[in-house]
Amino acid sequence: FGIPAYAAPLREVVRRKGVDARYNHVLTEVRADTREAVFAVKENDSERQEVIPYDLLHVTPPMAAPAVVSGSPLANGAGFVEVDQYSLQHVRYPNVFSLGDVSGMPNSKTAAAVRGQAPVVTANLLALLDGRPLEAAYDGYSCCPLITGYGKTIMAEFNYKQEPTPSFPLDPTKERWSMWFVKRKILPSLYWNRMLAGAAHERQFVPGNH
Repeated sequence: FGIPAYAAPLREVVRRKGVDARYNHVLTEVRADTREAVFAVKENDSERQEVIPYDLLHVTPPMAAPAVVSGSPLANGAGFVEVDQYSLQHVRYPNVFSLGDVSGMPNSKTAAAVRGQAPVVTANLLALLDGRPLEAAYDGYSCCPLITGYGKTIMAEFNYKQEPTPSFPLDPTKERWSMWFVKRKILPSLYWNRMLAGAAHERQFVPGNH
């Protein structure tokens, strides 16, 4: 996990569960007939190939923007819309704003991130139309509910600075039943009934987040 404060407890979860974690492995080929996965492994300044046999292979492909975006003048070298990470305004086309999975900000692409970005895009787009300065800024807020077991979740909230930004007055690096309950029972309702309806983020209703 890319955020140091959360990486440490997650490594402990991996150790406790006896998971054989291998880092810096990039899947390059799947040999389905022999049930082998081929990885490019980076070690210091060198790269080698490693072949690992499997019984069941579950793969998450690298995130990419659709061709209509990556092949357009709006995209950066990685294929995402090239925007200022704070104003979310395009760096070359001032009448273009972007948010969500196709945007090129250096943050985790989650539903929680979109909720932080939407008010910024709205405020800055209206400011642009009115000829006012763009004053709204996105701080990189994102949230990854990390389920570590039945009834256990680490609610990893963080910003561009890789700082924990918890919505609740609890240590966010701990596995908690309460955060599992939020993930399992509350977040689905918030998604369908508040997020998609454009309602404000619930952080404002939690003491200490004003």
